[in-house]
Amino acid sequence: MKARQIILPLAAALGAGIAVLVVIHGERSTQPATVPTSQSGGRQTAVVVPFAAYVAGAGMVEAGTGNIAVGTPVSGIVADVYVKWGQAVRPGDPLLRIDDRDLRATLPLATARAQEAAARLAKARYQADLADKLHTEHVLSEEQFQDRKFEVRIDEAALAAAKATIEQTNLEIGRRIVRASVGGRVLQINTRPGEFAASGALSTPLMVVGDDAKLRVRVDIDEHDAQRVTPDAPAIAAVRGKPQLMAALRFESIEPYVMPKKSLTGDVTERMDTRVLQVIYTFDRAALPVYVGQQVDVYIRAAAPAR
Repeated sequence: MKARQIILPLAAALGAGIAVLVVIHGERSTQPATVPTSQSGGRQTAVVVPFAAYVAGAGMVEAGTGNIAVGTPVSGIVADVYVKWGQAVRPGDPLLRIDDRDLRATLPLATARAQEAAARLAKARYQADLADKLHTEHVLSEEQFQDRKFEVRIDEAALAAAKATIEQTNLEIGRRIVRASVGGRVLQINTRPGEFAASGALSTPLMVVGDDAKLRVRVDIDEHDAQRVTPDAPAIAAVRGKPQLMAALRFESIEPYVMPKKSLTGDVTERMDTRVLQVIYTFDRAALPVYVGQQVDVYIRAAAPAR
């Protein structure tokens, strides 16, 4: 009985000691990440930045012409889509067509009215020629003679109006065909025949077209670091998830307007009211195999921040 009373407290004390040792060991083995890393073949690889001081920003790969969001000037049902994903296009090539049957239905009537106006004009000119002869022989009065001349002018205007109506209708039919504004490649298609296409700026464009023969990176620099960015500073880009894929960047331009940040990373420290300066760089596509729309991490050499 006495042995049992001694063993139970000893076992409880031993279990408590083991629990304390496990907790201490766990705390010592947990180390916070010091640098951004990514998995690569089962190993942790860190981004090696070759600058002592730098400004970092998130970059988005764009086509050399920019990602052109294709829209339509007139709302309607999409009748045809003439291109496919990845298809090369030239300036003026048709991309899609909005249903234009309502306009085409008015063409026969407009053509008939133009023909009628042309016949009236021919009749008025014939009568004017006769009036000119009769006026010379003093058979018609001056008033009657001038009336015949005015009728010719009225019928000429009527014919011009009828032809203008046909031209306007053909122009509206032409506006129903959306064409490529630049040469490049169809990067995205978000509409199909039978769907309704609204005019104006859309959150999801009908298509995205751009020249991807030359790519560029649009970098968002936090407004607090904007003054540290200089056009002649060297810069590099690293592919997210594969930091070993890096390439040097060539400066193109700085958009001189600090704008609200649009793409959020989801970081809990990120503020919704963050404003960024956008800097554009180009790079050798062979050195950095990426797609349009892919994100990269950009590092720009800068002077050390003042303390």
